Amino acid sequence: MKIEGATALVTGGASGLGAATARRLARAGAKVAVLDLSASAAESIAEEIGGFGFGADVADGARLEAVFTEVKDQLGAPRIVVSCAGIGTAQRILPKDGALTLDSFERTIRTNLIGTYSVMNIAARLMAEADPLDDDGARGVIINTASVAFEDGQIGQAAYAASKGGVASMTLPAARELARFGIRVMTIAPGLFETGMSAGLPDDIRADILKSVPYPSRMGLPDEFAMLVEQIAVNPMLNGSVIRLDGAARMPAK
Repeated sequence: MKIEGATALVTGGASGLGAATARRLARAGAKVAVLDLSASAAESIAEEIGGFGFGADVADGARLEAVFTEVKDQLGAPRIVVSCAGIGTAQRILPKDGALTLDSFERTIRTNLIGTYSVMNIAARLMAEADPLDDDGARGVIINTASVAFEDGQIGQAAYAASKGGVASMTLPAARELARFGIRVMTIAPGLFETGMSAGLPDDIRADILKSVPYPSRMGLPDEFAMLVEQIAVNPMLNGSVIRLDGAARMPAK
């Protein structure tokens, strides 16, 4: 599928992986809508890349649907939708004080998993209504973001790993269901990347994690994530899979 001239929508697009993705798609010629919890931050990135910025919480289905409708009206049906919105939580199942942690678990699932599903749900409907783009009948591609934590979750990551595991598990059944509409679904599972979420890691934990990255032995760069998004968008045979983007890392237990 050609990126040039296509409408692209990126959630979590005001920072980190999402911002890098929005910039790269814009450089490739896409009309980019940037969605973020912070409307001002989304508008700032959108102004930089010549796109459109919107404030939206992916856990708010009504607001999300309104934004998608506005994007369709202004730019046309989205053909490339990338879900980068998410939260990172660290909460033990049994903390030292013995407190129940269900609220934290539920918030993580609602944002990371249900939010991703909501984006996919609305995007698929709009793509299915649009005209095919090529002889294969392609109508669009949905790219979700999991994490290597879905397989290598550390202590304190039960909620986060569960949410990202759900995203990964949706990939193949979603791709199979949406195939008849010419809609592809892929998921990227990044390792440790230089983002606002990773910036809060203590130095000792960061150092321990980097010891488990064979090559290159460093944090991933957001544009390296965006490079893979671009390749997925243009390569029609990439469908129904989860790609680990981690330098062959396997996260330690703690």
